[in-house]
Amino acid sequence: MSTEADRVADADRPAEPGGPPAAPAGAPWRRPWALDAAVCLAYLAIAFWLASALWPDPHSRALADNAADQTLYEWFLAHDTRLFTGDFGFLTHRLNSPDGVNLLANTSVIALGALFTPVTLLFGAPVTFAVIAVASLAGTAAAWYLLLARSLRLHRAAALAGGAFCGFAPGMVSQNNSHLHMTAQWLVPAMVWCVLKLYRGGRPWVGLLLGLLVSAQVFIGEEVLFLTAITLLLVAVGYAAAAPGEALRAAPRFLLGGAIAVLTALALLAYPLWFQFAGPQSVPNAPFSAEYYSADIVSYVTSSPLALFGSAQDARLATGAAEYNTFLGWPLLVLAAGLAIWLLSRRATRPVVAAIVFASVVMAAFSLGPRVVIDGRRTEQWAPFSLIVDAPVVSAALPQRFALALIPLLGTLLALALHRALAHPSVLVRSGVPVLVLVALLPVVPRPLDGIDRAPVPQFISQGHWRQCVAEKGVLVPVPLPTPPEPWPMRWAAAAEGRFGLPEGFFIAPYGADGNASMGTYKQPTSQLLADVAAGKGVPEIVPEQRDQALADVRFWRASCLVLADGEPYGPDLKTALEGLFGPGQRLADAWYWKVG
Repeated sequence: MSTEADRVADADRPAEPGGPPAAPAGAPWRRPWALDAAVCLAYLAIAFWLASALWPDPHSRALADNAADQTLYEWFLAHDTRLFTGDFGFLTHRLNSPDGVNLLANTSVIALGALFTPVTLLFGAPVTFAVIAVASLAGTAAAWYLLLARSLRLHRAAALAGGAFCGFAPGMVSQNNSHLHMTAQWLVPAMVWCVLKLYRGGRPWVGLLLGLLVSAQVFIGEEVLFLTAITLLLVAVGYAAAAPGEALRAAPRFLLGGAIAVLTALALLAYPLWFQFAGPQSVPNAPFSAEYYSADIVSYVTSSPLALFGSAQDARLATGAAEYNTFLGWPLLVLAAGLAIWLLSRRATRPVVAAIVFASVVMAAFSLGPRVVIDGRRTEQWAPFSLIVDAPVVSAALPQRFALALIPLLGTLLALALHRALAHPSVLVRSGVPVLVLVALLPVVPRPLDGIDRAPVPQFISQGHWRQCVAEKGVLVPVPLPTPPEPWPMRWAAAAEGRFGLPEGFFIAPYGADGNASMGTYKQPTSQLLADVAAGKGVPEIVPEQRDQALADVRFWRASCLVLADGEPYGPDLKTALEGLFGPGQRLADAWYWKVG
């Protein structure tokens, strides 16, 4: 695998290996490290531009296409700071009181929260969210660029293009609509580097490093790790089929390093994985349907609605703005096929490209789900995902997201083709291939994500007045209560750095039929009553039975107080209902509160 890539690089490299010629002492900006730094800064500028809707004030801004998930991740990031106070566990009671939430059964980005804790404590979770939204795209692009330029030793212009595609492809930009666990892929190129080193005969410590990286990725986003593992397995199979002799010679040392990686990861992850799949509040499946989250085959030849030249009408080909994973466009697919044929005709590049093509075809086929979807119409036509839809772990994966594996595969293919073209003796090839790549990439050039204004967190919370009605680690009931479609009161707890808990909320838990996964939990009678009032259904006549039920519900939640902040659309009705249930409230700052515990 890596041997062939090095052979490609050595055979086709321009006269100056590793980049431009050595610069005189007076021109440090022309040295390789300076060029690498400039490329990474360019990626950072692009990522900032794409997430510019959140700046300059992330506290008052949200991503328009997925504000609910943004609220969830801000809560996770705030709660993750509890790691440094000793007040943290994989089961948290700061949400869904009293049952709690299994953080490992949710995409709680624990590693990201821990890494950015200083930012969260200094500036708040919304700023941390915005920083990660920028850093994820830029960091992923930079990591792939460095792998292509430094490890595979491709021409830096080729590596720049490949890294840019890996970081800013339609699927990455789309997932950046609040899916931090999917876009924080900085460690994936490092894992690929370890695999390449092991294939080359790297020492055992490389296997140890790979095990550590795998363990870290589990606490960032397991789905990315899952897709990476499947893709690397397919690449290995494809490469071994294309170069069996070389694969057999490398197998012993590669398997030894792989075994060390597996043992390292198992030692570190045994308890977390048990907790995730068998611990309290664990779930046996995902709450999402594989049928629903299947890729539309037409979307592959369509430009993303989030691209500069995309059409909003094509959004019907996906399940939401955060899942435009397959929108590569026909120009790029046609060019990729042509470049693959060209590179397959060359002996030096044949095994690598064959492996890329094999893995790409299989992952694209899996993305179609159990049944083929064509132009918005779900057919009865069988698709390969049917073979694995009931397999353990795999059943929790979303078929659409298998297409995300095509991003680094196509990015590597583009980089290899550009590298060979830039070293080609023919002027037509040296200029023609880069022009074709540029033309093919134009339909997928992204535009900045859309943003919306959001209401500020009540002063009752932001100025610390909440301490008047609930002790730290106690439970505060916001009115109306947070739900998966409208989790907005979870911002209150995030603003308070998770110092108090909430009942109900937005999370994955085992409240579905027969203990299957659900989004959120059952509503108690009182929370349902308040939700109906908040929906404009009026204030019902409050009878003694409802007052008794309200007291039973707050005891169930273990709540200390209920809080109604100014600005609710049906605030007066909610206040009337709360007074009927709990008596007169108290006014403080911009909220009413009722002490009940």
